[in-house]
Amino acid sequence: MKVTNITKKIISHYTHENVGVRSNLMRILGQGKLGGTGRLIILPVDQGFEHGPDRSFAVNPPAYDPNYHHQLAIDAGLSAYAAPIGLLQTSSDSFYGQIPTILKINSSNTLATSLDQAITSSIDDALKLGCSAIGFTIYPGSDHNFSLMEEFQSLSHEAKSKGLAVVLWAYARGDSISKKGETAMNIISYAAHMAALLGANVIKVKLPSDFLEEDPTKLAFEKNKISISSLKDRVAHIKKVVFEGKRLVVFSGGDAKDDEALMNEVKAIHTGGGNGSIIGRNCFQRTRENSLNLLDQMIKIYKSK
Repeated sequence: MKVTNITKKIISHYTHENVGVRSNLMRILGQGKLGGTGRLIILPVDQGFEHGPDRSFAVNPPAYDPNYHHQLAIDAGLSAYAAPIGLLQTSSDSFYGQIPTILKINSSNTLATSLDQAITSSIDDALKLGCSAIGFTIYPGSDHNFSLMEEFQSLSHEAKSKGLAVVLWAYARGDSISKKGETAMNIISYAAHMAALLGANVIKVKLPSDFLEEDPTKLAFEKNKISISSLKDRVAHIKKVVFEGKRLVVFSGGDAKDDEALMNEVKAIHTGGGNGSIIGRNCFQRTRENSLNLLDQMIKIYKSK
């Protein structure tokens, strides 16, 4: 684990947390090829729950094996590996201690008819598996928004009391939000700030577009001339709304895309001051060799001046 003045400064924004939480955050920040830089790349593999195994893994059959993902995250030199309980139970015995893990503690699926998540594991499960953090999803804008926030508060309190850090997926969705609005600048900004207000240590959001959803928050962007023309500017604004950059923010890799498009996004995250990427499908839906090459390119960008 690499500790630097950069990571010490980041952790200084978390003095309200106990030593266990701060140690686990430092462990994630100090891991892998980006250790000590203040930048992160996390491999999340919860898509089997969220989208189904065949939509997720058939394009690269070795990815059906839980060990494939855990090993990929280690070999690529990533910051952490996040997955639901079943994957971690299967692979952790082979790879324990080699990379920080994040137990994704709630999940949804495309067979469901409402925007909600079920609690699928416990804080004790995370401790038994040697995890550094838990992950949780909320859907700001859904009919279940308030119950998800209440569940998060309860589980977050328990996790932190036992020394685990907390990563919050904040995905704005709901009947009042258009499909295009799910990545609208004003909606992503609101969701990111909400995650910070809920006490998340690390916040995961989608990359915002330059679209503004028809919502009361739209006027604030227009009236105050908030710059959103470039992705770099939009990333910088998301960092601003999470307590003037005092919280870690990682951005979703989103749908599968080509290398050039992905690198352009990574460059914008880097120059905009974002803390990095949490990228799943764009890794495990490529061959192992191509994925390792892709991740190496991303790491080089995040390490550049």
